[in-house]
Amino acid sequence: MQSVQDTYAPQNRCFGCGPANEKGLRIKSFVADEGLVCDWTPEPDHLAFENVLNGGICGALLDCHSNWTAGHYLMKKSGADSPPYTVTADFHVTLKRPTPMDVPLHLAARVVEAKEDRATVEATIEANGKITATCRGTFVAVKPGHPAYNRW
Repeated sequence: MQSVQDTYAPQNRCFGCGPANEKGLRIKSFVADEGLVCDWTPEPDHLAFENVLNGGICGALLDCHSNWTAGHYLMKKSGADSPPYTVTADFHVTLKRPTPMDVPLHLAARVVEAKEDRATVEATIEANGKITATCRGTFVAVKPGHPAYNRW
């Protein structure tokens, strides 16, 4: 099974989710029961301090994974063949505890509210069975003329 990123945007160069960005995080999100999930392992360059993932990297992971969750949801809701181009309108990250570097991380996201052109998503990062970070954000489908339209 291919990730949503590889399926719908193989040439995307986004730092967080772009398969074509060799220096990016290159997350791979997969459809799950209530949204999308992703397993991702930090690399040494993602360090904040000894064995702790940088908080900005946590934010980037949650932002991109949530964005794809919104796009996938809006695609399914409208019956389209591909997700709309979505952008982050707002997102709030809470770093609940240090996120370790030495284990795979599990991201989970689901839509909790939606309108025709936007979705509110809640997401988590989990390590060793404990939630280390949470996110709630609004992701909006853009129209032709927006810089992010047709970006992949």
